[in-house]
Amino acid sequence: MRDALRERNLRIYDTLWADCRLIEPQKFNTWPLISSLLRQDGRRLEIAPGLRPRLPIEGTQFIDVSHSALSQLAARGAHAILGDVASLPFARGAFDLVSALDIIEHLTDDDRALAEISRVTRPGGTVLISTPLHEARWTEFDRFVGHQRRYEPAQLIAKLAKHNLVVLKSGAFGMQPRSSFILDMGVWWLNNHREHAMKIYNRILVPWGLRFQKNLDLMPEVIATDDLDEILLVCRREEG
Repeated sequence: MRDALRERNLRIYDTLWADCRLIEPQKFNTWPLISSLLRQDGRRLEIAPGLRPRLPIEGTQFIDVSHSALSQLAARGAHAILGDVASLPFARGAFDLVSALDIIEHLTDDDRALAEISRVTRPGGTVLISTPLHEARWTEFDRFVGHQRRYEPAQLIAKLAKHNLVVLKSGAFGMQPRSSFILDMGVWWLNNHREHAMKIYNRILVPWGLRFQKNLDLMPEVIATDDLDEILLVCRREEG
């Protein structure tokens, strides 16, 4: 993240996480996938998890721009440092598993971020990427949460390949409502009645979303994306 866009995202998420509670990674539908990827001696990095980490808190290196998120992660015993994806303070090939969910759509220079993600992943290592799809589905909610873009599927796959990231599996992802009316109402409440909106979000919407989230069904390579709002990609870091 750079300059004005970086500062906007920092304001959004540092404020958001100050009002939220950390949710254990075991509560998300990504946990079966994560469990299958864990190695006893594997080195793990999660980039910008906020208070929604998907990798195990113990034994994972976390990096985020939000002081609010980092303080809660550290309180749980996590290895958590301040920094951003554009300049990761780690050696080349330092990690076997890297998670970067809901990140690249926020960045002006997504190529730089992907280059850094690829750099710190060892050849043969696994990278998890998620991002929203289809520019035609852009909503006010995208702008509100600091998105810079939505990706066209072919564009996204080509961009990953440019950085030696080859898609092994993919699946539908995210808990964002499909209704534009609900999203617009959420933005209005957050803009005009933030304190009440955050109480509703933390006490009702998040528990409801976790309880009714669908299983994460992954298919080989890239699934059909015409009706997909957001995708999760399991990638292998190739030599190069």
